[in-house]
Amino acid sequence: MATQKPNLAKIILLDLLSVGRLPLLMLVLIFFTAMAVVFVTHHTRQVITVKDTTLLERERLDEEWRNLLLEENALSEHTRVQKMAIAELEMKRPDPDKEVVISLK
Repeated sequence: MATQKPNLAKIILLDLLSVGRLPLLMLVLIFFTAMAVVFVTHHTRQVITVKDTTLLERERLDEEWRNLLLEENALSEHTRVQKMAIAELEMKRPDPDKEVVISLK
């Protein structure tokens, strides 16, 4: 004699329907709540990843900004500007007798 395996899904479904609609409704609500928890957890992890990436980018930009400030200070030193004006533009200081001072009142 061959033994036939019972259809477990059919038995569970018939049992849920015979008890009433409340357990079935509770099962559906639990399922949707569990799916919502999974969705929210996934979304939260994505947002945290974006936040971490943004913070790394901010740190990189801060470092680049500091380097640019140092470069700006180095390039705007008075002695360097004066040397470039003399060498590249052939500028020179005016004679003291040709200087004109204008005072604003």
